[in-house]
Amino acid sequence: MTTAPEARPVPDLSDPAFYINRELSWLDFNERVLALAREPGTPLLERCKFLAIFSSNLDEFFMVRVAAVQDAMEAGRLPSTPDQLPREAVLDRVAARVREMTDEQCRIWREDLRPELAEQGIEVASYRDLTPAQRREVDAEFDRAVYPVLTPLAVGPGLPFPYISGLSLNLGLRVRDPVTGESRFARIKVPPRLPRLLPVGPRMVPLEDIIEAHLDRLFPGMRVVGTSRFRVTRDADFSISDESDDLIGAVEAQLRRRRFGHVVRLEVEEGASDSLVDELMEAMEVGARDTFRIPGMLDLTALWALASLDRPALRDTSWEPRTRPRLRPEEGERIDMFAAMRSGDILVHHPYDDFTSSVERFVEQAVEDPNVLAIKQTVYRTSGDSPIVPALMRAAEQGKQTVCLVEVQARFDEERNIQWARALERSGVHVVYGLTGLKTHAKLALVVRREGDRVRRYVHIGTGNYNPSTARLYTDLGLFTCREDLVEDVADLFNHLTGFARPPSYRRALVAPAHLRDGVIREIQRAIDGHSAEHPSRVVMKMNSIIDGPVIAAIYRASQAGVPVDLIVRGITGLRPGVPGLSENVRVLSIVGRFLEHARVFAFTVGGATTYWIGSADMMARNLDNRVELVAPVDDPDACAEIQTVLDLQMADTALAWELASDGTWARVVPAPGEEPLNSQDALMDLAARQARAG
Repeated sequence: MTTAPEARPVPDLSDPAFYINRELSWLDFNERVLALAREPGTPLLERCKFLAIFSSNLDEFFMVRVAAVQDAMEAGRLPSTPDQLPREAVLDRVAARVREMTDEQCRIWREDLRPELAEQGIEVASYRDLTPAQRREVDAEFDRAVYPVLTPLAVGPGLPFPYISGLSLNLGLRVRDPVTGESRFARIKVPPRLPRLLPVGPRMVPLEDIIEAHLDRLFPGMRVVGTSRFRVTRDADFSISDESDDLIGAVEAQLRRRRFGHVVRLEVEEGASDSLVDELMEAMEVGARDTFRIPGMLDLTALWALASLDRPALRDTSWEPRTRPRLRPEEGERIDMFAAMRSGDILVHHPYDDFTSSVERFVEQAVEDPNVLAIKQTVYRTSGDSPIVPALMRAAEQGKQTVCLVEVQARFDEERNIQWARALERSGVHVVYGLTGLKTHAKLALVVRREGDRVRRYVHIGTGNYNPSTARLYTDLGLFTCREDLVEDVADLFNHLTGFARPPSYRRALVAPAHLRDGVIREIQRAIDGHSAEHPSRVVMKMNSIIDGPVIAAIYRASQAGVPVDLIVRGITGLRPGVPGLSENVRVLSIVGRFLEHARVFAFTVGGATTYWIGSADMMARNLDNRVELVAPVDDPDACAEIQTVLDLQMADTALAWELASDGTWARVVPAPGEEPLNSQDALMDLAARQARAG
C-alpha cells in the first residue's frame, strides 16, 4: 500500500523571513552598477561613468533613505515594511555594506581604471607627479583662477566651527604657529564651480591636490601639521504638512532648511589622523558608524569629466533614436500626429524611438493647430532644454485653455519645478499643484480638438517624465491613443486633480491611490483562478521596485497555485523567489546596462489571452498610497506584440541580466556553453534600426 505524500504546511505570508529589507536591496542594485565598472568588456570611459553613477546613487541614498531610517528610529516608529528588520540593525548593515562597496570602488579606480586610462593617454596625476614645467603651469593657473575664490576658515576664540555644506569637498587642517606654538583647526572648501580635474598638458590633476600643494599661500608663516580631505552628506528628505495653505511657500521654506539638515555621513581620507577625525566627528555630531574612511579619492562623481571626453573608441557605440515608420512624414512635410492616432494606437519605446518626433511633436502640433481647444499635461521632472514647457506657454498666449499640473515636491527638482510653475503662470497657463498630501507622478498629456461638429480628445500615457534628456538615457514606453474609454479616464483624472470632487469610477485605467493596488492584485487573482493544465496562466511584471507587502503576498499565492511569475525589477526587490512551498514558481531578474531600465509593464496571461498594462507606478507603498499614478491597458495587437517582444528579450538576456536567489543574493545570468551572450538592449537597438530601414 502506498502512502499519500504528507501535505506541505502552508507558509505564513506575514513571516518577515520571506521578505528582503528595502535599504539592503537598494544596495544590491548599486552593487550591480558597480559591477559594470568592474567589467573588462565594458568600454573604458563607460566604466568611469558607472563609477560616477555609483557615487551619485550612494549620495542620494544617504540623503534620503538613510536619513529617513535615522529619523524614524529617533522618533521611535516601528518598522513598516514586511521584513520588519529593526532600524538599528538596518543602519548597522548598511554601514558595513557601504564600507565594503566603497573599498571596492576605490580599488577598481586605483588598480584597474586609472592605469588603463594612463595607457590610453588619459593620466590622472597628483601635483607631486608633475614635471617642473607642468608645476609652473599649475602654479600660474592656481594664482589666476583658484586662489582668488578660496576662503580659509579657522576655528578659535570668536571663530566657531564653520558650516559645512552637504556634498562639498573640503580640506581639514591642523595649523600651528611656530612662534607661539598655538594650533588651530582650519577648513578650506574646494570650490564646486571650478573643474574638479584640471587639465595640465596630457595629464589631469585633482583640484584638491593643487590646493593642498599651495597651503603656504593660504596660511603664510604657519606650519600645516596635518591635513585630511573630508565630505559630509546631509539629510535632504522632507515632507510638507497636509494643512499647508501655500504649497510653493512651504516647499521653498523646506528647501532652505534642507541646506542645514543633520549630517548622515562623514567621509574622510583613510590616512587622516585619529585626532583630526575625532574633531570632525564631534563638530558634525556624527558617530563612528556614520564615519567612513575612504581608501582613495573622495567623491568619484568627478569621473563624469572623464566619461564625457571625446574619445569614441573608449565609449559605447553612439545611438541615435529612430523615428517610427508611422510617424515619419513625407519629404518636406511634418507628421500629422492626430491623423496617425486616428488610424490606430501608437506605442513608442524610448530611447530606441525618438522622443522629439513623437512626444514633442504631439505637444507642438497641439500648440500650432488652430482647432485645438485645450491642452492638459503633467510635469514631474523636466529639463532646462525641454521645448515642451515653452510650447505650453505659447498655447496659453494663443488663447488655448492650457492646464499644467506641476509637481513641486519632485525630490531634488523642487526648485526647477517652482521656476517652471511661475513662468507658466506668468504666460497664462492654469497651473495646478495636485491634491493635498499626494505627489502627482502620473505621466499624462491630453489634447482636446474640434473636428467638424464634434470634439475629439487625444492622449499620451507614459512611463517616464516629459524630459528629452532622460529620454535618451532611460528606457520608457508611451502610448498615443484616442480611444474613448481611455481618454475619458484621463480627462476624469485631470478634472479630479484640478477641481473639487470625490474620485471618479474609472472605466479602464487603474489609478492610485484609489484602486491601483487592488487592480493589480485582482489581475493576479484572475491568473490564479484561471490557471489550469490546459490553459496555464502567467504573470510578468517589469518595474523599478517592488516592496509592497500585499502585492508580494499576491505573487506568493500565485506561485503556490502553480502560476509562473516572472519579475524584471531594476532596483529594490522585497520578495524571495525559489522558496519551496512559497515562491518556487517566481523568477526575479534585473537588467542593468547602458540605458537605465525605467518602464513599468504588467502582463497577465489567463485562458490563453494576455492583457498588457503600462504606466507610471512601481509596486511600493509610496506609489500606491501617497501618489497619483495611472496604469493603462494596451489593446492594440501590434503594440501588444511589441511589448511582448521587449519582455521576451529581457527574460532571455544573458549579458546584462542578474537573477535573485532565495537567500537574497544576486548572480549574473550567463549564456549556455557555446552560446553567444544576448544583450537585450543591443537587440532592441538592432530591432529599431531594422524597423526604421523597413519603413
